[in-house]
Amino acid sequence: MEYMKIHLISLEQDLEDISNEMEKLDMNSKAYTELDFEYNHLGGQILTARHFLSVATDIMNETKEN
Repeated sequence: MEYMKIHLISLEQDLEDISNEMEKLDMNSKAYTELDFEYNHLGGQILTARHFLSVATDIMNETKEN
C-alpha cells in the first residue's frame, strides 16, 4: 500500500507538471494536443490508483475487525 501511495503522489505531480506546460501552449498546437492526451491518460491512472488504495484500505480494515 505504501508503494501505491507513493506512486499516486508521483502521478499527481506529473499531472501538475503537464498542466503547467499546457498553460504555456496554444490550444490549437500539436504539442498541446499531445499533452492533453497525456493529461487525460494520467487522470485515468490517478483514478485507478485511488480506487485500488480505497479497496486495499477497506480489505485491511475488514481483516483487522475479524
